[in-house]
Amino acid sequence: MSKRDYYEVLGVEKGADEKTIKRAYRKLAMQYHPDKNPDDTTATEKFREVTEAYEVLSDSDKRARFDQYGHAGVDEQMQDFWNRGGFQDSHAFRDFGDAFGDLFGEAFGFGGGSRQNNRGSDLRYDLSISLDDAATGHQVELDIPRHETCTKCHGSGAKAGTNPVPCRTCGGHGQVQMQQGFFAVRRTCPECQGAGTRIESPCPQCAGSGKKRIKKHLKVKLPAGIYDGAQVRVTGEGEVGGQGAGNGDLYIVVSIKEHPIFERDGADIYCIMPITFPQAALGAEVKAPTLSGSVKIRIPAGTEGGRTFRVRGQGIADVRAKGVQGDLYVKVQIAVPSDLTARQKELLLEFAEATGDEVYPECSSFLDKVKSFWDGLAGGEHRK
Repeated sequence: MSKRDYYEVLGVEKGADEKTIKRAYRKLAMQYHPDKNPDDTTATEKFREVTEAYEVLSDSDKRARFDQYGHAGVDEQMQDFWNRGGFQDSHAFRDFGDAFGDLFGEAFGFGGGSRQNNRGSDLRYDLSISLDDAATGHQVELDIPRHETCTKCHGSGAKAGTNPVPCRTCGGHGQVQMQQGFFAVRRTCPECQGAGTRIESPCPQCAGSGKKRIKKHLKVKLPAGIYDGAQVRVTGEGEVGGQGAGNGDLYIVVSIKEHPIFERDGADIYCIMPITFPQAALGAEVKAPTLSGSVKIRIPAGTEGGRTFRVRGQGIADVRAKGVQGDLYVKVQIAVPSDLTARQKELLLEFAEATGDEVYPECSSFLDKVKSFWDGLAGGEHRK
């Protein structure tokens, strides 16, 4: 299935600025996040799609290549080609031609081989971590089910003391040739699957496959500031390849759990913190929570509820910009006590009287005040 245009995925115009792209991604990521859509495979695929689109369009170099070459410009397998200058570099261009030469060589008999077809498959591992671990750069230990080369036959698939013999169908070439008009079309041999050999006496340990199932224990360091939906590539830790071919790669796809206190926006984090009325009215120095402990902030006298304080450098490391640290934003709310002692009520009444506020402790209800208001209004109209 072909990939959709990244601009279409995020629902933005091709000339959209960074803020528009970021806003569109945040909206879609929240809508399709796996934590909000458990067991919904469609939502999970949508989340991966919008994350992949954002990774490209939020990077100026990748976006430029995508605008010029489409998905080929940002293909992981082409990354080394682009890193070495793309079409501007003669060596990179030669490698690009070699890659496509293998493809056309197999189809039309112009050379090439089946080595690429024997490369091991890539593996995917979905990993859920906390925001705290994402902020600090967490080392995870994983047990990855995969295959490795059989130690008994060393990958040959043949029983000890025997050897594979040439395939009868392809004569040991791994390919069969078919004539189509003026073209000689080569295809992978259907009997040996490109190996060029067949096994008459299979290895008893791997039943002739040359591989055995294991659980590979890995320690992987996640970078500080890793974001939701990021993919960490571990080279060579995928499925084992055929003889003479390399292993596949392991892709760790990261999802970050919701935090009970903080919300994240890029490298910045946000929280809501309650303060008392005396602290807001008189001013105070209070401790605000951070991902690594607490930090003191100064509340000026007369602070109103809803005011936000910025604490620089107490956010999360920006994984895309080395050495850049986000900020912490603390929004204060004035906490109203719900269970007052008699003395506390007495002091509040004294304060209300001193400020000229009317208080109806027991004799009046809210409805009494509303009635008085409307009665006064009616009397004024009557006098007119």
